Amino acid sequence: MAASKANFEMLRALEPIRAFSRTRLEELSGLCIVERVARDEDPFRGRGTAGHLVYLIKGELALSYAAGGSMVFVGGSDEARLPLDRRAGAFSGARAITDIELLSIDEDLMDIMATWDQLAEEGAKQPRPEPRAASLSSPPSMSGMFSASNLKYGAFSQLPAANIEELLKRFVRINVKPGEVIIREGAEGDFYYLIESGKCKVERKVGGVSMQLAELKSGDAFGEEALVSHVKRNATVTMKSAGTLLRLDKQDFVELLSEPLLQRVSFDEARQKIAMGGQWIDVRYPSEYQYDKLPGAMNIPLAEIRNAFDVLGKDREYVVYCQSERRSSAAAFLLAQRGYRVYLLAGGLWNSQQRA
Repeated sequence: MAASKANFEMLRALEPIRAFSRTRLEELSGLCIVERVARDEDPFRGRGTAGHLVYLIKGELALSYAAGGSMVFVGGSDEARLPLDRRAGAFSGARAITDIELLSIDEDLMDIMATWDQLAEEGAKQPRPEPRAASLSSPPSMSGMFSASNLKYGAFSQLPAANIEELLKRFVRINVKPGEVIIREGAEGDFYYLIESGKCKVERKVGGVSMQLAELKSGDAFGEEALVSHVKRNATVTMKSAGTLLRLDKQDFVELLSEPLLQRVSFDEARQKIAMGGQWIDVRYPSEYQYDKLPGAMNIPLAEIRNAFDVLGKDREYVVYCQSERRSSAAAFLLAQRGYRVYLLAGGLWNSQQRA
């Protein structure tokens, strides 16, 4: 079988995908696979269709059913507008009558996109009080963190569906200018930010000298550490260019986004996860870590956790801890919003006196 990418024209002919905006369809086209299958082959032998929506784009395909009977689908027909197993139910066998093309889409991703887009569409119809006049309208107009891949794997991937509509209502879009200071080091934490467009720099004073730590772009988030760990801002964030930010105030952030992402476990539950192949991550300073680290723990201080994103694998579970839970909750959020399977040791080491 030969594979290629889908295109916008293919997707807008399919149900229920065609209900998405053009922006969403163009984005989704890069995440779909089109496979070419030769005549007389069974395209699903040994793999089935579990977890995917599969459409017949071209050619003729015969499907057989366990209860008896068969059905022929023709690419481009009304019957082929729906996924293959939606028209007549699950099938037990398949044969390409001619050379065919099949388009495959991750079903979970489709469901996530549909949930966000439909709730945002509905929310946009509702009257808004004046303070929310600049609230978001529809995810297709959003970039960065609201892209399909981030909805499935990023900050919002574990967000309860019940929170989505309210979260979209509470985000506020603000326009910013070059040189504008968004967050100042030492200030109290008040907002969580997503960059919709533009670039900004992150700086911290070291020995009285400002040092640039990072440059952020569309799709990046900042401001979460002070909100999760209840400490003052540890860096200054300044716009390098004009742009647009999506802003969420502290109370809304904690209620709708932070807490749903933080999965707390007891010390006994954490030890079970470690025994099953999980990894302890100690986010304290090295001097603290050396004094009373947990057996097998990896030391990644909170200030360095972003540097570990490209090093830690997403194929295992992590349990994050510190002394009190304050620093570890911030680290757990930073990891969780990037798709890591991470748990927070409830109460930190202070509440785990029985540890071995």
